[in-house]
Amino acid sequence: MAIRMNRRMLMMMAGAGAVSLAAPLLAQGTALRIAFIPQENPEKLLGDIEAITGWLAAQIGVPVEGFVTIDHAAAVEALRNGDADISFMGALPFVLAESEIGAVPLLSEVYRGAPSYTGRIFVRRDSGIASLAGLRGRDIAFADPISESGYLYPLAEFERAGLIDGPDGAGAFFGRIFFAGGYQQAMQAMAEGLVDAAGASQYADLLLTPDQQADVTWIAESEPIPSHLVIARPGLDADLQGRFVDAMMQLNEPENRDRLRYLYGPDGYVLADSGAYDGVREMARRYGLLR
Repeated sequence: MAIRMNRRMLMMMAGAGAVSLAAPLLAQGTALRIAFIPQENPEKLLGDIEAITGWLAAQIGVPVEGFVTIDHAAAVEALRNGDADISFMGALPFVLAESEIGAVPLLSEVYRGAPSYTGRIFVRRDSGIASLAGLRGRDIAFADPISESGYLYPLAEFERAGLIDGPDGAGAFFGRIFFAGGYQQAMQAMAEGLVDAAGASQYADLLLTPDQQADVTWIAESEPIPSHLVIARPGLDADLQGRFVDAMMQLNEPENRDRLRYLYGPDGYVLADSGAYDGVREMARRYGLLR
């Protein structure tokens, strides 16, 4: 099963979904519109969005509207079409969006004191699978085809181990490959025995129940990946963009840190350094996603 897709295909995937989800929120033309990607249970995320957008609106001084996209590609399409002004975004979809539409990096997330993390391959402890080679002929769920920690970097570990020759060779190695739509969905599929392994962020097991966390482990870890970002569409009003960044940086203050749980639970935010993503750009070029 060949799974290589060029960047145009990836950026167009599910674009219609972003528009249909966002459409009910676009009546107020003066609102700041924020796209959220479904890294976790979308129903929980909807409650989180309501909580954080209300707070942001009070800080910024304009209405703030949020919506959940189907996936990263739909978020990029929402930015491209003007249906979103701001989006939370993984490192890989950011560099693709930067190339495709001129997306602007604003903020990077900080986890465990660092603006980087890793991707891992998770399995159930009772699976008997102790190495990447043990997944030959087995089924695997990845989070999203344009996720760095939920696809590209974990898959690169199989290439590093000499088990596949890039994405085109993955179909011959695995039994079946699934894209679950998010970290939590991929991890749940693995934890419930629907697939044998999951490729996701090093922190993705925290999205499982405590009992499930005790039943899973990881067998491979990628090189460090620059953390997720908050990005803006090109042409967003500079004053509004600045007020948004200022409000987000206020979340680092002790009195506001409890609100970070509504934004995927980082430790805080720092101003984004575009150069920190050069390694992601290099990998995207190596895998044929960037020219």
